[in-house]
Amino acid sequence: MTELATQSRLGATLVAEGAITPEQLDRLLAEQRTTGRMLGEMLIEQGVIDSPRMLRFLAQQLGVPFCQLRHGLVDFSLLSLIGEEEAQRLTVVPMFKVHDTLTVAMAEPQSLPKIDRLHQLTGCRIRPVLAPRENILEYIKKFTSGNTDVDSFLASLSESDVEVVEKESVDGGPATNLDKMVEGSPIINLVNVALLTAIKDKASDIHIEPDKLGTRIRYRIDGTLRDLMKPPPGLHGAIVSRVKVIGRMDIAEKRLPQEGRVRIVAEGRDIDLRVSSMPTLLGEKIVMRILDKANLRIRLEDLGFRRETLDAFQRMLHQPYGLVLVTGPTGSGKTTTLYSALDLIRSPEKNIVTVEDPVEYQLDMINQIQVHEAIGMTFARALRSILRQDPDIIMVGEIRDEETARVAVQAALTGHLVLATLHTNDAPGAVARLLDMGIEPYLLSSAINGVIAQRLARTVCPSCAAKYIPAQSVLADAGLADKPGRTFRKGAGCKECHNSGCRGRAGVYAVMEVTSDLRRMIHRAAPTHELSDVLHKQGVLTLREEGVLLAIEGKTCLEEVLAVTHSEDTGAAPTCVEGVPPSNRGLEARDTRGVESGTPQPVEVA
Repeated sequence: MTELATQSRLGATLVAEGAITPEQLDRLLAEQRTTGRMLGEMLIEQGVIDSPRMLRFLAQQLGVPFCQLRHGLVDFSLLSLIGEEEAQRLTVVPMFKVHDTLTVAMAEPQSLPKIDRLHQLTGCRIRPVLAPRENILEYIKKFTSGNTDVDSFLASLSESDVEVVEKESVDGGPATNLDKMVEGSPIINLVNVALLTAIKDKASDIHIEPDKLGTRIRYRIDGTLRDLMKPPPGLHGAIVSRVKVIGRMDIAEKRLPQEGRVRIVAEGRDIDLRVSSMPTLLGEKIVMRILDKANLRIRLEDLGFRRETLDAFQRMLHQPYGLVLVTGPTGSGKTTTLYSALDLIRSPEKNIVTVEDPVEYQLDMINQIQVHEAIGMTFARALRSILRQDPDIIMVGEIRDEETARVAVQAALTGHLVLATLHTNDAPGAVARLLDMGIEPYLLSSAINGVIAQRLARTVCPSCAAKYIPAQSVLADAGLADKPGRTFRKGAGCKECHNSGCRGRAGVYAVMEVTSDLRRMIHRAAPTHELSDVLHKQGVLTLREEGVLLAIEGKTCLEEVLAVTHSEDTGAAPTCVEGVPPSNRGLEARDTRGVESGTPQPVEVA
């Protein structure tokens, strides 16, 4: 359709809708033939019709949607597909991507050359959406330029976009309202926007990092860091100071690390923030840990345990005394697993005491103690005091040294159920770790009930789930080399999962329940590989094999399992295929025709 024909049909539509009179249209068309200007521009300029209404009419005429860009509507990580220069030249902003279709806000959605150029740059099908030109240019400038006018942009946000209330973090004192969005400083607004966006996206951390070009703000979703926003140069010190004020930290101290904690209310929910500052070469780096009780899954059944591993874990927890360990790297969900265990066994008849650093979530009917090493309140000292409080169950946030380990083992031997975390790669490695700390084998063999090793694997996004056949090397690493052609699920990428293909995480658990054979081996300080061999012969799956089962069930993908589990977790010989429950064995006969290796194909998801 030619530009002249489009203008003529637009004028006819405006007359038909009663927006202008036929006389006004004739006059404007005559003026257009003389000046060559756009009909819509003249209508807006002369005050005949306002810009939003005009654009809606134009969108209706072109057969495309119309939108007004606003905060949270655009995934700015997609700008890298086009680049800042091309976005400005074409006057476009990518909004979101679903499978191979990229929705793009355009000032001229009828321009086929621009759509062809976008397809060439991104390799995606382009779905154009009409948006105001000045709106598009504003968002390109705000989020890609180093000279962002943060003050005017953030002041344009409505008060409902960010509603944060600051509270006293320790004594529960009076609450103080933060400055309203429309009245506060741009730095307060920027920090509030970062916090609210991270909370809405269920992020676990916000990283505020100094950069040679200014400041970089990222947040961690499902264990992966993503860019959140890029403030302009010159604001890093002010942003850091604002966060320090919120966290009750010394804003004058820039040479030493500091820690702070604060409770805020966002979107009507209580959120705990743990703030940490660290001096770097370019300036201070801030990390805010977000502890949102709404995201805390406290029932063991909700964590992702298979029925067999859950039964073994529950048998350990229902023992009258003994030591139960949860192992894994930092950020693998060990504390959440312990909280879930306490939720299962807590009751008014039991005295449950925890010693943690820090206390992440407050639980009912449980006495929680915060470690404070600066005043001598260490894990070991707190444990010794707890034993004089007649406890039934004790939770130790982390066994870090010999003194803590020795007190924990003694408590387990004297009639207490002790739950604790430990940093090891797998379950059998926990035994060697405690022996290396100086715990005598005969004491450990009598005290220990079992060990749970765990990891967190990202789960497949249900909105863009797709089937694919992994590469042969991936199958080999997963112990499935003899099963070529097996189909698995992974996400193709969509706006719901930030184009990552993964949304949410599930636990991968390997449980070592200490039997009489294992107890005798621990008594003679058997090495880790011998314990692993016995577990393998008993049919106990390793972490990697447990993860492969999750992939076979379609909850995660094989590549994710291989990324979060250690290569030695496969044990002496792969058992994951033989260990597949009967309900999953039908996967071996699944039809794989028409599926390319490693290429996701859309599937229907219930």
